[in-house]
Amino acid sequence: MDLSKENLKNTEFWNSINVVLPKYDIDACAAATAAKPVWLHVGGGNIFRAFIARINQRLLNQGLTDTGIVVCGTQDYENFERVYKPFDNLSIICDLRADGNTGYEIIGNITEAIAANYDIPENISRLNEIAANPSLQIISFTITEKGYALRDADGRLYEAAAKDMENGPSHPVTCMGFIASLLFERYKAGGYPLALVSMDNCSHNGDKLRSSVLEIIDAWADKGYVDPSFRDYANDPSRIAYPWSMIDKITPRPSDEILNKLTGLGIDNLKSVKTTTGLFAAPFVNAEVPEYLVVEDLFPNGRPPLEKGGVILTDRDTVDKAERMKVTACLNPLHTSLAIFGCLLGFTKISDEMNDADLAALVTKLGYNECLPVVCDPGILDPGKFLKEVLEERFPNPFLPDTPQRIATDTSQKLPIRFGITLSTYLNEAPGKLSDLKLIPLVIAGWFRYLLAVDDKGESFEISPDPMAGFFQNELKEQGICYGMKDSVKGRLSGILSNETVFGTDVNKTGLTPVIEEYLDNLLKGNGAVRDTLHKAVAN
Repeated sequence: MDLSKENLKNTEFWNSINVVLPKYDIDACAAATAAKPVWLHVGGGNIFRAFIARINQRLLNQGLTDTGIVVCGTQDYENFERVYKPFDNLSIICDLRADGNTGYEIIGNITEAIAANYDIPENISRLNEIAANPSLQIISFTITEKGYALRDADGRLYEAAAKDMENGPSHPVTCMGFIASLLFERYKAGGYPLALVSMDNCSHNGDKLRSSVLEIIDAWADKGYVDPSFRDYANDPSRIAYPWSMIDKITPRPSDEILNKLTGLGIDNLKSVKTTTGLFAAPFVNAEVPEYLVVEDLFPNGRPPLEKGGVILTDRDTVDKAERMKVTACLNPLHTSLAIFGCLLGFTKISDEMNDADLAALVTKLGYNECLPVVCDPGILDPGKFLKEVLEERFPNPFLPDTPQRIATDTSQKLPIRFGITLSTYLNEAPGKLSDLKLIPLVIAGWFRYLLAVDDKGESFEISPDPMAGFFQNELKEQGICYGMKDSVKGRLSGILSNETVFGTDVNKTGLTPVIEEYLDNLLKGNGAVRDTLHKAVAN
């Protein structure tokens, strides 16, 4: 049985293999959405289908809305052609439970999947039409943190961003330029209100989105491409809002094991693909069951009853505390630590790392002893319980095919949030306790060791994609830092550690530079040095 809209009518087959089907009329949902779209999402990856689209499907299943979601993307157009279109925009969500059982649900509410490709005029025309419709309430985003960046670590505009600012709204190439152009269409159509909701895993994500969109609009206004009042519209929270959010759900790349399971159930046409840009995608998503989405309740054009779909709606301060709890303490820094040392020690599954006594001790002590003490309780989630779930249920889940190599992607973009905020908090609020920190410095030293692309056996490996990796590899090389070096790195890291863009603070001001230097000296000694250094550090 192929995965297709027509074959969903064979309910006997899907029920026989325990696949949950949509409880609404898919065609009626598509017609209602086409006429009066409410929700446009940018970024068609795994987290969108496994979580964001599912929130909307829950509302449809309960009869609380009659419209679905339109999804678009400014990159990886192949994803729409190879993963969405051949399967009528359907997806199978595979819930990987810690007890080994898997739950299956078909997502049927993605009514249109549109590549935001300006070489296909009809696509852009349709997206502009959606943006201009007064019914639209939400444009949400899962584009990763780098999708909002217009400048590099030195503050220089990326070439694509500079082109967008120079050329105006007619043919933007960045995601932020594309969004600014959609807002311009909405402004010209009547200046209707709208919420732009970043659901990406980064601190103060709404502000990042707002800042980048307004920077592009400012450039357009300066060059006369847009009326200055358009800038006022885009910066007026009563008309265009940029709520903050905190999102949490682990959705690894498609697993061949899950693909084989689905094929074994009798679903014939499934396949995984790797696009030319390196994206791994499939018409199914394998994901953990726990999920959290906390959103600032700021929707100037109204919103669906998101709370009935599992969203926690609250104020900005509470979102901030929940986000800080997760991203700076209870999950993300632990993930990054496992990624760095997992790659160095040859692991290919996060769950296997949690069976390693040294690595389990690393993240447990890091979480409880160094991160948790400086986290504010958001009230809506208990930090201690959240951390316990991460360490005892989520990371150890052997059925979740997540890898340290995936988590290590874009580490330079993650460090300022995952560790920099905690270091800054200690520096500003508890400077006397900085000297007690042992594992955060170990992870920073471990990242430098990782960038040398030599594992603990002395064998070369390919580091994960990271826009700043080459820069820091050159910095280390210029300082003469290499695998197996005999002399000390003392005095060679201060310039690197002063980079506040990457580390979130000048690490030298924390007094931890000598600790990092000593760790790196030990990590560089030769084969087995990573394991030996790690073991000694977590044993203390």
